[in-house]
Amino acid sequence: MSEQVLEAAESSWTAALTENNFLFRGMAASELGNYLSDTDCPLEKLYASRPIYTAYLPDEPTDYLYALVKGGPVMVRSAPLDRAIALTYPGSCFGILDLDLEEMRIARGFPSLVEAYKTTDAVKIPRAAVQAIYRDSSEFRDRYSLLLELKEKFQYHLLNCSTYPPQAVAALLRALIYQERSLGNQPQPTNSKTGSDIFCFDLPVDIIARACQLNHRTVEQVLKGMVKANLLKANTKSEAASDLVRVCDAEGLKAVYGATRDKVSWWPLR
Repeated sequence: MSEQVLEAAESSWTAALTENNFLFRGMAASELGNYLSDTDCPLEKLYASRPIYTAYLPDEPTDYLYALVKGGPVMVRSAPLDRAIALTYPGSCFGILDLDLEEMRIARGFPSLVEAYKTTDAVKIPRAAVQAIYRDSSEFRDRYSLLLELKEKFQYHLLNCSTYPPQAVAALLRALIYQERSLGNQPQPTNSKTGSDIFCFDLPVDIIARACQLNHRTVEQVLKGMVKANLLKANTKSEAASDLVRVCDAEGLKAVYGATRDKVSWWPLR
């Protein structure tokens, strides 16, 4: 790789962090450069189905915070149930629960596999650099604490969802909407025809099934029902093979999330 190409790649990830990443958004590139160097923070490509590390191992903190730049999502799968308990998209970070910042307690839980569901570009930020920024910036500390809070709330949504398929899928989508809206990554620009906000997620059926403990066929039927009920926007022919899920009625989804079995009229099974 030529020096020009390498420099372009390095400068692009710096811009991606300061412009789009929740933790670093709004920081001047020169300010970020006081803590992060191209040598210490490699831009790494994470491939699907290749484990990145095992989270929540006792007394084994990670050495890096991973800031997603492109691709994803990155999934944390709880080992006992093979259940997706965390999803990270570009604009956010993972490894935050396993990074020992001395004054903050590392998360405890069952050993869980961290892997990219699709090819992902991520910047690996050393623990020492994160500690330095955390020490010097109150805004960074506030954002870091919010990320920790969002991770816990995401698990709360999933671990307390119903076994009733419409409600279980709605719980996952509500968790994602809350997470991405809090991070400032969503919604998409307002739909001019309906006046409603659109939340778009790269969300394969397999991830939904793992998160909600449903089989793939049931998930597909729930998604079709949500499209017919105008909760989700149908994909175009060119998008038919994609994993794009677009929520066009977040408030209606909230009603499904809190519904009992006899209140979801579009679901045929009681």
